[in-house]
Amino acid sequence: MDHEADAHRTDLMTITRHVLNEQSKHPESRGDFSILLSHIVLGCKFVCSAVNKAGLAKLIGLAGETNVQGEEQKKLDVLSNDVFVKALISSGRTCILVSEEDEEATIVEPSKRGRYCVVFDPLDGSSNIDCGVSIGTIFGIYMKKDAKEPTLDDVLQPGKNMLAAGYCMYGSSCTFVLSTGTGVNGFTLDPSLGEFILTHPDIKIPNKGKIYSVNEGNAKNWDGPTAKYVENCKFPKDGSSAKSLRYIGSMVADVHRTLLYGGVFLYPADKKSPNGKLRVLYEVFPMSFLMEQAGGQAFTGKQRALDLVPTMIHQRSPIFLGSYDDVEEIKALYAAETNDA
Repeated sequence: MDHEADAHRTDLMTITRHVLNEQSKHPESRGDFSILLSHIVLGCKFVCSAVNKAGLAKLIGLAGETNVQGEEQKKLDVLSNDVFVKALISSGRTCILVSEEDEEATIVEPSKRGRYCVVFDPLDGSSNIDCGVSIGTIFGIYMKKDAKEPTLDDVLQPGKNMLAAGYCMYGSSCTFVLSTGTGVNGFTLDPSLGEFILTHPDIKIPNKGKIYSVNEGNAKNWDGPTAKYVENCKFPKDGSSAKSLRYIGSMVADVHRTLLYGGVFLYPADKKSPNGKLRVLYEVFPMSFLMEQAGGQAFTGKQRALDLVPTMIHQRSPIFLGSYDDVEEIKALYAAETNDA
């Protein structure tokens, strides 16, 4: 890649331009979706700036509250949540919001209502702030089911009904990865312009990867197929090379690496967490949507992840996602176990 030439490029594809280009392919569109996305992008820029200053601004002390999942909330979580809730409501395009940080869904007041429902985790991996590990925001967007008053049914839809999903990773650079259902694109924040520039057009995950990503500290509690799969990664029986283990413990960072380099990310159910640990609406669904759009797969141990119909807004699910062939192997192990049973 010619970085020097790159530095002097004058034809920059910003995320705004990219979204407007997509919008122009739909003559019937009123621009509501583009406005909503621009508010999400603004929220991400704000959080990126706050994360970068976290150590300096003493934002990393505990807020003294515990969130719905019983995790201690850091001040940055609270700040990020406030920013996104306010940005989404003020867009005038949303009717119901579900955040990882709020026990109840937020129903937008009638005067500011629009057609979209947004589910999000404002700051995933926030326990990693202190040690400088990449963290991120994850979101998914649904269309309201009908013209009636917004209810939880509008967000309790299977992931395959999502119109768009994405994440913003706050790491060595600030990266925004988005799919509106026609492939996956990655944008990087140029701090000198304050704009996200298209740097990873049409991301495609390799069909097979050399990396597996899982918390092996939970191995004693795993079920048979998960244990067997990880064993195969380390000691392949077909003479191929063993896979490398990479686990950051921040979902956005682990999924981002999986998307770019291939391989598989798994957070299985185990004896301690029989329903898995990751939340369906704002972790499993958006990441599964992106994986499928990039040519990969996402599986819960029982079914395609995006076919799951949630019954509660903070529901959890096991998840195996990544390269098509690698997930296929995991599916075969679960199918074999079902047949043996």
